[in-house]
Amino acid sequence: MTKKDKKSFNQSLAEWKLFIYNPTTREFLGRTAKSWGLILLFYLVFYGFLAALFSFTMWAMLQTLNDEVPKYRDQIPTPGLMVFPKPVTALEYSFSLSDSSSYEGYVRDLDNFLRSYDLEEQKNLTACPDGALFEQKGPVYSACQFPRHLLKDCSGQKDTEYGYSRGSPCILVKMNRIIGLKPKGQPRITCTPKDERTALITTYPSGGHIDLKYFPYYGKKLHVGYRQPVVAVQASFNLNNTRKEATFDCIIDGSPNLKNKDDRDKFLGRVTFKITVNA
Repeated sequence: MTKKDKKSFNQSLAEWKLFIYNPTTREFLGRTAKSWGLILLFYLVFYGFLAALFSFTMWAMLQTLNDEVPKYRDQIPTPGLMVFPKPVTALEYSFSLSDSSSYEGYVRDLDNFLRSYDLEEQKNLTACPDGALFEQKGPVYSACQFPRHLLKDCSGQKDTEYGYSRGSPCILVKMNRIIGLKPKGQPRITCTPKDERTALITTYPSGGHIDLKYFPYYGKKLHVGYRQPVVAVQASFNLNNTRKEATFDCIIDGSPNLKNKDDRDKFLGRVTFKITVNA
């Protein structure tokens, strides 16, 4: 048959049928049953070996990990700061005094967060002595109480709207948790408005003080019931201004081993947020 000759449809169909199954040689798709068996056995052994190797590697790696404390931890010795409730837009709080729905989300988030700080929720926690690190050797680790009333006007116990309805909103500032962190001195969170003519700041506990008894932190699994210390910041604006707006800087201060300045990380030990209160 020359290149110019074309196979008929019946010839092509017959060749395909013969390729699928050849009754003379008993080949299926060009291979005998023995050939198919050998190749399937090869791939079964090959992929079985790969699966076993992967499983062994994962098992060996897991043996090096501690179920309670991360093997590799952040090398940054100073925690960052974060604010709560979470603002709708990046680190900007905005609401209107005449529209309670504009701040009810903030109030609800604060209620939910501070509920775990009620004394009833902390009755099984330890009333630790003030002013000293609460170091423990385990295997059982106790968590210190952080009474909600320490936040005073921002506790939500007297003012259930946390000052938002009066135009003096409360913002909670807290340090990120770092396992094993042991601050020195008298750590505190200091907050100041960028322009003191536009707003004033009151912090709770007084002076933004964070007691050493809440350190060190031993991890979520070991330190069951741990209550993270928080500082409440309440902003007060000039009542004569229709639109109240100010930017606030908060930093970790008072501890020589906790930094609030770093050329490589401008957020180390500090946070900046903005509050806008409309009429």
